[in-house]
Amino acid sequence: MKHQFPSYYTVWDKLGYYGLKGSAIVVLFFLILPILVIIPLSFNFEPYFTFTKGMVMLDPDAYSLRWYREIVANENWILAIKNSFFIGIFATIIATSLGTLAAVGLSSENMPFKRYIMALMLSPMIVPLIIIAAGMFFFYTKFNMAGTYLGLIIAHAALGVPFVIITVTATLTGFDRALYFAGLSMGASPLKTFFDIVFPMIRPGVISGAMFAFVTSFDEVVLVLFLAGPGQRTIPRQMFSGLREQINPTILAVATLLILTSIIFLFTLEWLRRRSERLRGIENQS
Repeated sequence: MKHQFPSYYTVWDKLGYYGLKGSAIVVLFFLILPILVIIPLSFNFEPYFTFTKGMVMLDPDAYSLRWYREIVANENWILAIKNSFFIGIFATIIATSLGTLAAVGLSSENMPFKRYIMALMLSPMIVPLIIIAAGMFFFYTKFNMAGTYLGLIIAHAALGVPFVIITVTATLTGFDRALYFAGLSMGASPLKTFFDIVFPMIRPGVISGAMFAFVTSFDEVVLVLFLAGPGQRTIPRQMFSGLREQINPTILAVATLLILTSIIFLFTLEWLRRRSERLRGIENQS
């Protein structure tokens, strides 16, 4: 379908449009290329990180699910998967709860020092992770929390809170606070008003923030290197150890599963974004 340009566009404007579009495609392909290489290599029958002659010739015998079966058969990978989901789920619950409460409070016009508090809450996204990990390690050692599940959950929750605050705050920008005060005027308690009126309207933002918090916890490796003990290895930590100790395509198989998980999350986030836009459209029409 041919793109329709405005009548005032000159030749240079059109060249700039196509040049920007072409540059974006090149950059996107450059970013996706490593993913396109990892996926077929994860089905390599041989224990190599390169394409064999049989793979290039599309020989069915050169492809196998051998490394995916290795994940199930390896106790270290099973433990890492369990730890990643266990830590990620509880960290997400804490981050979503705290982040939503913080976003609701920061959205109030009566909130004092709003900008400074917002900057403090978003600081985990700005400060380098190595600094956060080192500070948490020295803090945790005083309370014997290093090498514990509780310590990792709290640390991962601290990284996820900023994402929840950003997404929920963006959802609250289109929320009419008069609805909240109307609920209070009808005799409902603040808690009941929040869950019956406010929360249904901001639910897409809360779910999106929770998903970002979970992915942040699921992919985190720096904090795990500093704070986790031998029994708290997560998937990224196990992949890091595999690259140093025993390199085999099992790591590529795990990476492929992580890519598939990320794609599912992206489609879910896009669906939530469109649903939120539809709800806002209905609200504006009414």
